[in-house]
Amino acid sequence: MPVTGHDSMAGASSILANRNVSLFMAARFCSAMAVMMFSVAVGWQVYAITRSAFALGMVGLAQFLPAFLLSLPGGLAADRFDRRALLLASFGLEILVGGSLLFLSLRPAPSAYAIFAAVAFVGVGRAFMSPANGSLLPLLVPAEDFARAVAWNSTAFQIAIIAGPALGGFLYAVGPALVYGVATSLLVTGFIFIASMRGRWKVPGRSAGWHGLLEGVHYVFAKRAILGAVSLDLFAVLFGGATALLPIFARDILHTGPWGLGILRSSPAVGAALMALWLAHHPIRGRAGRRMFAGVAIFGVSTIVFALSANFWLSVFALVVLGGADMISVIVRGTLVQVSTPDAMRGRVSAVNSVFIGASNELGEFESGVTAAWFGTVPATLLGGVGTLMVVVIWLRLFPGLRRADRLEDAVE
Repeated sequence: MPVTGHDSMAGASSILANRNVSLFMAARFCSAMAVMMFSVAVGWQVYAITRSAFALGMVGLAQFLPAFLLSLPGGLAADRFDRRALLLASFGLEILVGGSLLFLSLRPAPSAYAIFAAVAFVGVGRAFMSPANGSLLPLLVPAEDFARAVAWNSTAFQIAIIAGPALGGFLYAVGPALVYGVATSLLVTGFIFIASMRGRWKVPGRSAGWHGLLEGVHYVFAKRAILGAVSLDLFAVLFGGATALLPIFARDILHTGPWGLGILRSSPAVGAALMALWLAHHPIRGRAGRRMFAGVAIFGVSTIVFALSANFWLSVFALVVLGGADMISVIVRGTLVQVSTPDAMRGRVSAVNSVFIGASNELGEFESGVTAAWFGTVPATLLGGVGTLMVVVIWLRLFPGLRRADRLEDAVE
């Protein structure tokens, strides 16, 4: 039965009327805004200091390594301890990172290496925040509303990713210290939102012991469709992501300033937010796997268009389409993983998912920086888009179960 506009709005209202859900989404909004403001300021500042594509790649690697090493312990912690307490601790660490970046920006000649060290702790915080975030939301809403809640949560997240870079680029005209100061204030606000949530969210029953550290890995690899979904995203964004190179595109190819970089960084999130908002009102009802593959293919084509563009607004359009296509993959993957995972393992499985996402984003930034240093910025981005299309073709053959996945409400094998 098709979903009517009235049913859609009623479903949205029931989710957003839940006080804990609203506070949770508001806190995630603040965190995402702050991290995206950090990313714009750090990227422009590091490139201004070094004028090196490799140094921009190092920003991604500095965040990826601690997140990669600590994500599995972070997932185990989410299954053993109160998930809200973990979120509070993660927010506290990010607040310290913001204060450190603010202090460094006030120095007359900040070191790029000191900035790398500061952003490494963003990776530490995410190693614990991501599993707690991913495993807490299913406990806040009924199972039948979960796919819609994922879409609304993604909408809030993407709006933050739109506003964060744009605000960061605008404030950077005054100076990086203002960007870091405002971002840190947002993190403090997010901390207050989480602290205001009512209840404790620790999974009842026997806590997972340290022997269960790798159970999330074993579970993901045993579920072929889930493995296909998370690995498709990993390799597509690993090859196709050009985020780390945006300061170079903005400054040297499109000849714009920090405000232009902010718009470029916001553009994928504009497309993602519009797509998430559409899917929140019109959830995917069938052929979920095929839609995910189509989204990743469009992501690859949009990357190629962006690589070849020398016009600012064409580049912005390509990034908007790229973000919308990627959001289809995000919602399908996120819903399949959570619906198919027992609650007692959601923290560890979310941690594995976080490792894959982190690898695709931060390691992808490092890969982009290295290949740009070798081949040049435009050829490296072009090759990334072609590589994404090749991944789609290969994964269609390797994971037929994912291709056949139909309704998001159904668990997959």
